[in-house]
Amino acid sequence: MDLKAVREEAIEATTRAFWDRNGFVPDEDSDEWEEEYRRQFEQARKRHATGQPVEVKPGAAPAPSPEGAGWAVLTGAPTQIRWAAALRADRLQEVRDVGVHEWLATTWTKAKSWLDTRDLPTPTFLQRVAPHYAEYRRRRDEQARALEAERQAKAAAAEALQAEIDAAGITVEGLIELIDVCDRLPAAPIKGKLAELEFGGRNCGSSKPAIRPF
Repeated sequence: MDLKAVREEAIEATTRAFWDRNGFVPDEDSDEWEEEYRRQFEQARKRHATGQPVEVKPGAAPAPSPEGAGWAVLTGAPTQIRWAAALRADRLQEVRDVGVHEWLATTWTKAKSWLDTRDLPTPTFLQRVAPHYAEYRRRRDEQARALEAERQAKAAAAEALQAEIDAAGITVEGLIELIDVCDRLPAAPIKGKLAELEFGGRNCGSSKPAIRPF
């Protein structure tokens, strides 16, 4: 017997039973949910033990409402995600503030969070999440200021470097000409080039003083 399959079937059946009977699904940590799950698990175990086919009720669970563009993918148990997607779509239809709407759609990714707040009227829900949204905006503004300061620092450094180049009279045309000249010069052995250096009657080619004719 595949206990994992039995468990998944029992979870699905538990969710479907609550939705059909009450129109909502209680928290999985509640005694009500645990009691129904144990009952569904025992029934699923018996079906698997006797080889009976799984009973499927088409259309028992509502499909989630279409999600908006850019909405985050919900995480959690498969059965939680199904109901949370529908709850989120319904809730966001009532949220008129564009900033709050975007914040909820992109950062509220836990299916359980939508299920836990399903019974709250939208005004009460918005009051409860208002402090969290304010904190989100504060952090976002701080990050934006930090990025802008970094951008300005890089721009200032680039301007200072450009000013030094302009003061030195370095131009793109001059650099190109220098490269062209260097390419045309024949390669010379380093020893010969060093021998041309002389100071105080001595040069790099010899450690003795150079003998000069009278």
